[in-house]
Amino acid sequence: MDALVELAGVRKSFGNALALAPTDLQFERGKTTVLIGPSGCGKSTLLRIIVGLVTPDNGTIVFNGNAITPEALQDFRRRVGYVIQEGGLFPHLTARDNVLLLARHLRRAADVRLNELSCLARFDEQLLNRYPAELSGGQRQRVSLMRALALSPELLLLDEPLGALDPLVRASLQRDLKEIFARLRQTTILVTHDLAEAAYLGDTIVLMNNGRIVQRGTLRDLQETPVDRFVTEFINAQRTLTLS
Repeated sequence: MDALVELAGVRKSFGNALALAPTDLQFERGKTTVLIGPSGCGKSTLLRIIVGLVTPDNGTIVFNGNAITPEALQDFRRRVGYVIQEGGLFPHLTARDNVLLLARHLRRAADVRLNELSCLARFDEQLLNRYPAELSGGQRQRVSLMRALALSPELLLLDEPLGALDPLVRASLQRDLKEIFARLRQTTILVTHDLAEAAYLGDTIVLMNNGRIVQRGTLRDLQETPVDRFVTEFINAQRTLTLS
């Protein structure tokens, strides 16, 4: 596997509560890996450790062959796009200014990419001068995605970005995300609790429970060769899912 990100022995506790057991995991370059599992399983903690928002107690994280150290963290973050639930946009900035915020801070010319990003995210350019409160939930998520892609990141991290959207808007964004991932050959790590979404967007699914990786593979792997009863129970709990 040509891994862009590698975790070795990464562990995290909050007080006496184990959030992530010692974890070894690789994320393949140019592919979408989905972290999925019930609430509190450790999937968002794992994502936040990768982006540097949470410091692990033990273990190492390697990005593109180099260990991510505290000294290298800022440079690493500039090579990563990060989207959270409900977008995380600054309410006092227009959509345009939200998209260009980091690029302007780093004095990089990203204005010329606005048209490209708007087309990529299917965002109406006439809305760029609106503030987040004047946009729908789906539009805000598209702005957040544009901001994350503005500096052409090597790694894109998505933490349940579609969880708060209604089903029709969510389905539309799922289709667009799938197309974006394929067009950009983007290395992506996506956190979700929705198995249908994981199956639709992911090349690899990593099922977690109680801070541990239970099984990794395709949806078919999880359905046909579950490693234990929890895998089957998790799949059966989402009965609307069908293989395509």
